Amino acid sequence: MSYKKSLKRAGFLAATVGVLGLMSTGIASAHVTANVYGAQPTKGGYGAIFFRVPNEDPAVGTTKVEIEIKPEYAIGTVRTTKVPGWTAQVTKTKLPAPVKNAAGADVSEVVTKVSWTAEPGNKIAAGTSEFAEFEISIGALPKLDEIEFPATQTYEGNKVVNWNEKAPAGGEEPEHPAPTVKLADKKAEGDHHGGATATDTSEHTEAAAGSDTTARWLAGAGLAVGALGLGVGAGATIRARKAGKGTN
Repeated sequence: MSYKKSLKRAGFLAATVGVLGLMSTGIASAHVTANVYGAQPTKGGYGAIFFRVPNEDPAVGTTKVEIEIKPEYAIGTVRTTKVPGWTAQVTKTKLPAPVKNAAGADVSEVVTKVSWTAEPGNKIAAGTSEFAEFEISIGALPKLDEIEFPATQTYEGNKVVNWNEKAPAGGEEPEHPAPTVKLADKKAEGDHHGGATATDTSEHTEAAAGSDTTARWLAGAGLAVGALGLGVGAGATIRARKAGKGTN
């Protein structure tokens, strides 16, 4: 296969993968999801979680979003950020007796719900082209591999959609899955930030090799162009000298 054909095939494959990626992103974004931007929250630690809420009804907009936090998570602290046009409320529940959270502290009240209510004129618009994100800072997180945040989305006219279905292991995603977040082990997170993995090293080596090959190719091309320039200049000088002798 020629070099040009290889480039065309590679470009076609890249474009296809990009389109498929956009399609899969669009499909996933149709659900209420819990997202983490940056380092994954750790078990027993604190983290920032963003709840992305898309509007899915063509006729009415979203006016309220509620996130449930299971009491068994024993989470004592949740803070919200200001979302223009929305009012946030954190609900705490008194426990019959204090319990120790994942950080080893005694808590007698735990957060069980966070809700955001749209002020007049600030709903997520009807249709399927808008979404909003609601951020919380939460901790101490339980020592689990994954935590769930069942959500309730309320539309105008009191239409309610519950996002609370658990995805079966290895099975198809349910119609209304509960937003989930995976938690990392503290040791694993430290290893990730403190040293390169075998994959990182391999990718770095391949990138360095590619850069070195490119640099060598460019250097060789530069030398060839320079040699060509010197040859042209020398030829011009010789012709000029011959022309001068002929004139004399």
